[in-house]
Amino acid sequence: MIIGLLEADISIPESRSLKDKRQVIRSLKDRILNAMNVSVAETGRQDARQFAEMAFVTVSAQKEVVEKRLSAVQQVLQSNPRMVLLDMRMEIL
Repeated sequence: MIIGLLEADISIPESRSLKDKRQVIRSLKDRILNAMNVSVAETGRQDARQFAEMAFVTVSAQKEVVEKRLSAVQQVLQSNPRMVLLDMRMEIL
Protein backbone atom coordinates (compact mmCIF):
# COMPACT_ATOMS: atom_id res chain seq x y z
CA MET A 1 0.00 0.00 0.00
CA ILE A 2 1.36 3.39 -1.05
CA ILE A 3 0.11 6.58 0.62
CA GLY A 4 0.58 9.99 -0.95
CA LEU A 5 0.27 13.30 0.90
CA LEU A 6 0.28 16.75 -0.67
CA GLU A 7 0.24 19.75 1.68
CA ALA A 8 -0.35 23.20 0.24
CA ASP A 9 -0.22 26.71 1.67
CA ILE A 10 -2.62 28.91 -0.27
CA SER A 11 -3.29 32.63 -0.43
CA ILE A 12 -6.69 33.95 -1.48
CA PRO A 13 -5.91 37.64 -2.12
CA GLU A 14 -9.41 38.73 -3.15
CA SER A 15 -11.06 37.31 -0.03
CA ARG A 16 -12.56 40.07 2.12
CA SER A 17 -14.16 37.77 4.69
CA LEU A 18 -14.13 34.21 5.98
CA LYS A 19 -17.28 33.65 3.94
CA ASP A 20 -15.39 34.56 0.74
CA LYS A 21 -12.53 32.27 1.74
CA ARG A 22 -14.85 29.35 2.51
CA GLN A 23 -16.54 29.75 -0.86
CA VAL A 24 -13.20 29.43 -2.67
CA ILE A 25 -12.10 26.50 -0.49
CA ARG A 26 -15.44 24.70 -0.89
CA SER A 27 -15.29 25.14 -4.67
CA LEU A 28 -11.74 23.76 -4.74
CA LYS A 29 -12.64 20.80 -2.53
CA ASP A 30 -15.74 19.94 -4.59
CA ARG A 31 -13.81 20.15 -7.87
CA ILE A 32 -11.05 17.86 -6.62
CA LEU A 33 -13.36 15.37 -4.88
CA ASN A 34 -15.56 15.02 -7.96
CA ALA A 35 -12.69 14.59 -10.42
CA MET A 36 -10.05 12.66 -8.49
CA ASN A 37 -9.77 9.80 -6.04
CA VAL A 38 -8.28 11.84 -3.17
CA SER A 39 -9.35 13.02 0.25
CA VAL A 40 -9.02 16.70 1.09
CA ALA A 41 -9.15 18.78 4.25
CA GLU A 42 -8.38 22.31 5.36
CA THR A 43 -5.78 21.62 8.03
CA GLY A 44 -4.74 25.04 9.25
CA ARG A 45 -5.29 28.78 9.33
CA GLN A 46 -9.07 28.39 9.37
CA ASP A 47 -9.51 31.82 10.95
CA ALA A 48 -7.28 33.69 8.50
CA ARG A 49 -9.44 35.24 5.80
CA GLN A 50 -6.81 35.26 3.04
CA PHE A 51 -4.80 32.10 3.79
CA ALA A 52 -5.43 28.36 4.02
CA GLU A 53 -3.47 25.20 4.63
CA MET A 54 -4.82 22.21 2.74
CA ALA A 55 -3.94 18.51 2.77
CA PHE A 56 -4.69 16.03 -0.02
CA VAL A 57 -4.25 12.29 0.55
CA THR A 58 -4.59 9.28 -1.72
CA VAL A 59 -3.87 5.55 -1.39
CA SER A 60 -3.08 2.95 -4.04
CA ALA A 61 -1.19 -0.27 -4.53
CA GLN A 62 1.06 1.40 -7.12
CA LYS A 63 3.40 4.34 -6.58
CA GLU A 64 2.82 5.61 -10.14
CA VAL A 65 -0.92 5.94 -9.52
CA VAL A 66 -0.34 7.95 -6.33
CA GLU A 67 2.14 10.24 -8.08
CA LYS A 68 -0.24 10.77 -11.01
CA ARG A 69 -3.15 11.69 -8.70
CA LEU A 70 -1.09 14.14 -6.66
CA SER A 71 0.33 15.71 -9.83
CA ALA A 72 -3.22 16.27 -11.05
CA VAL A 73 -4.09 17.97 -7.74
CA GLN A 74 -0.98 20.11 -8.08
CA GLN A 75 -2.05 21.22 -11.56
CA VAL A 76 -5.52 22.19 -10.29
CA LEU A 77 -3.97 24.24 -7.49
CA GLN A 78 -1.55 26.01 -9.82
CA SER A 79 -4.18 26.80 -12.44
CA ASN A 80 -6.87 28.22 -10.14
CA PRO A 81 -7.06 31.99 -10.79
CA ARG A 82 -8.78 32.70 -7.46
CA MET A 83 -5.80 31.64 -5.36
CA VAL A 84 -2.01 31.79 -5.20
CA LEU A 85 -0.03 28.69 -4.29
CA LEU A 86 2.56 29.82 -1.73
CA ASP A 87 4.19 26.50 -0.82
CA MET A 88 3.67 22.83 -1.50
CA ARG A 89 5.11 19.66 0.01
CA MET A 90 4.63 16.17 -1.40
CA GLU A 91 5.38 12.98 0.49
CA ILE A 92 5.06 9.37 -0.62
CA LEU A 93 4.92 6.78 2.17
